[in-house]
Amino acid sequence: MSRKPDRSSALKMIIEQVKLELPLYEEDTFVCGPDNTCIGCPKKLLELVDTEVTYWESALSRGIVPDFDEIRRFGKLCTNVRRGLVRNNWIDA
Repeated sequence: MSRKPDRSSALKMIIEQVKLELPLYEEDTFVCGPDNTCIGCPKKLLELVDTEVTYWESALSRGIVPDFDEIRRFGKLCTNVRRGLVRNNWIDA
């Protein structure tokens, strides 16, 4: 029988998954495409996720424990950004 992670561990696992799946720190990530045919701005979406990841890593290192609503909102943001990146062909579905 597996135990559920505590809130800090759950958020850390989400952050690790985001770093693996989203191109947050790749060279072309924060450069707009030449064709300007984006549906939503992938650059701005990734900047938003990067800001949230940085904030939560800092908060967790200071011992701040997120509540369930904060974890849910962060997860939803990351899911929606991933969906936008797939729509713009930045990552595979």
